[in-house]
Amino acid sequence: MDAAAVMDIYDEAFDEAIARGIADCEATREAKTAAAMMLAAMDGLEDMAAYDQVEQVVQSNMLN
Repeated sequence: MDAAAVMDIYDEAFDEAIARGIADCEATREAKTAAAMMLAAMDGLEDMAAYDQVEQVVQSNMLN
């Protein structure tokens, strides 16, 4: 799964969490978890490896 797909999943999950009234920090955590679960399922990664990869993609995207 490429970085753009990871960010699409992250953004959608974040927006859904915010719409449900969840605070930013918890929405961020939910979005990272959702993207990591999808990445793990699609690419066969271990959960923590997928979460770490999502964190790197999100952090990189926030810097750009």
